[in-house]
Amino acid sequence: MKRIAVASLLVIGLAAWFLLDLGQYLTLDALKAQQAAVEGFYQANPLLVLAAFFAIYVILTALSVPGAAILTLGAGAVFGVTTGTLVVSFASSIGATLAFLASRYLFRDAVQSRFGARLRSVNEGVARDGAFYLFSLRLVPVFPFFAVNLLMGLTPIRTWTYYWVSQLGMFLGTIVYVNAGTQLARIDALSDIASPGLLASFAALGALPWVGKWIMAAIRRRRVYARWQRPARFDRNLVVIGGGAAGLVSSYIAATVKAKVTLVEASKMGGDCLNYGCVPSKALIKSAKVAHQMRHAEAYGLDPAEPGFSFKAVMQRIHDVIAAIEPHDSVERYAGLGVDVVKGYATIIDPWTVEIARDDGTTQRLTTRSIIIAAGAAPLVPPLPGIEDSGYLTSDTLWEEFAKLDAIPRRIVVLGGGPIGSELSQAFARLGAEVSQVEMGPRLLPREDADVAEIARNAQEAAGVRVLTEHKALRFERHGDQRVLVVSHQDIEQVLPYDAVIMAVGRKARLSGYGLEDIGIETERTVVTDDYLATLYPNIYAAGDVAGPYQFTHTASHQAWFASVNALFGQFWRFKADYRVIPWTTFIDPEVARVGLNEQEAREQGVAHEVTVFPMHELDRAIAESATQGFVKVLTPPGKDRILGVTIVGDHAGELLAEYVLAMKHGLGLNKIMATIHTYPTMAEANKYAAGEWKKKHAPEGLIRFVERYHAWRRG
Repeated sequence: MKRIAVASLLVIGLAAWFLLDLGQYLTLDALKAQQAAVEGFYQANPLLVLAAFFAIYVILTALSVPGAAILTLGAGAVFGVTTGTLVVSFASSIGATLAFLASRYLFRDAVQSRFGARLRSVNEGVARDGAFYLFSLRLVPVFPFFAVNLLMGLTPIRTWTYYWVSQLGMFLGTIVYVNAGTQLARIDALSDIASPGLLASFAALGALPWVGKWIMAAIRRRRVYARWQRPARFDRNLVVIGGGAAGLVSSYIAATVKAKVTLVEASKMGGDCLNYGCVPSKALIKSAKVAHQMRHAEAYGLDPAEPGFSFKAVMQRIHDVIAAIEPHDSVERYAGLGVDVVKGYATIIDPWTVEIARDDGTTQRLTTRSIIIAAGAAPLVPPLPGIEDSGYLTSDTLWEEFAKLDAIPRRIVVLGGGPIGSELSQAFARLGAEVSQVEMGPRLLPREDADVAEIARNAQEAAGVRVLTEHKALRFERHGDQRVLVVSHQDIEQVLPYDAVIMAVGRKARLSGYGLEDIGIETERTVVTDDYLATLYPNIYAAGDVAGPYQFTHTASHQAWFASVNALFGQFWRFKADYRVIPWTTFIDPEVARVGLNEQEAREQGVAHEVTVFPMHELDRAIAESATQGFVKVLTPPGKDRILGVTIVGDHAGELLAEYVLAMKHGLGLNKIMATIHTYPTMAEANKYAAGEWKKKHAPEGLIRFVERYHAWRRG
């Protein structure tokens, strides 16, 4: 009711303005014609005229109707420069704040609810630097003040901040217009005041805050570097610490633009993904899937068979796959590209100096213009009692240890219900191990929707995994020669004997060992960076797992572009890291792939949405391949085809997702996907049919009824 009342007052005010044609009284001709009469009345009744003028100015500004410029001239003509400036300055600021509050009260909640995700960066920028941006806009009168009032009302800037910044920012412009009003007789049009030269002057004033911001940033940089001695010259343009995805891409970009770059890697080139993560796990998953298909060959009209295999051969294949990909990330390849690759441990001595303890026993010091920290992450090992004697493995160590075995461990306990734990649990179960997957939370894949988690659990159990959700790991014990994990479920302890236990509860950024603490670079769960991936020191950047917020190889490569370009060319222009469209896939069977929001996140963030689902069991190719588990789920704003997020569950979901990633990145909606020809019969048709399901729900019913009547008429 309050909103209705405020809206009604605004509507009545605007209606009166237009219906009574009040604008005719706020023209230069009308002002000149009435100037003498108003001046006489002012001389006789100064307080009454000032109060009436003040109230009229506030009301007109609050209603966002034209006329403020004429009133400002009138203030100069009648009251003079000093009094006129004082009255207009306060009246305009109060009126602007009222318009701001009306916009906020009537529209902000609806706009933020509908576009909250897209406005997040705007909101964060206004919350951080809103006063600065507003001051710049107020100094430059080429931006309509009424538009500034209405738009800023939709942002989180504080009301008091809005008022005082407006009061200060509009003051210079107010003086100019009031002073011009003292020469009213010489003015024939507003352009006589707002000349191109004057507008250019105001634009220059508007640029002053940006110049000031640059100066303040220079002062901050000087303060940050104050305790360090800057080298007179530099050995390198860039030193990169870490030879994983982020480090390799950063080095590659630097070498491509002919910068002199050194890449320091303490362990294996290619980082975690090649040696311990993405590559070996996918090779394992493929072998396990073939074994599963052999056992269930009846689904394809064949006789099922128990696969006979050597576990040592399976593990050898994994290492062969790694060896086949290794040349892509090798020292030789990057040296050939122009990168100086050094094997050893790097320590940052000061913002421009890196000391390298080389593998050959020598020590090397390099001065460099910029540094990129790309040290990656390591498996998180929970501090459980008895873990030191548990013989635990991680996703990093299991590949070497299992390669030594002749047979797969009979009983495997996997701690963790996320993507890594789920992938390893399913694969080893399909290869014949008795796998128990322990998850403290209520479901697997907690970041995914509940229906996705249910499919994942069913898939794990169908593979033979014993899924133990809501089970908390308490401690490790030895019972004779047997090692066990003690877990708790509903306050009842259980014992899980194992032959191998794998920690898959997450990964933590590598934050120690290369000098961050010594030079004061802040770390929390990751290296703390700004929007440009710069640390406390503007020439030191972080990228990949060590920087967060995502721990994916593809986001590490994505960040590396921003970090390297900013490090090499930031003195000219810097680019904010863009995380708007980040896809990922969990490679269980069926695969789970996602980009953007899912239902769970949309509800948590209060994003208005509707859900469209196309089930895989209706897709011809999926039926032909006996791969009917899963669905394509698309989130869109109510009534619109813009894609907020997509979750795909099914065979090749990671590949199917790419079409939606492209669409979201370039602003293409479901109508465009539906209008795209997809080969028949392919799994990719699921994307087209999902778009068709959305279109079916939003068919123009009125038009269809009209067309139906038209065809009936045509039939006679």
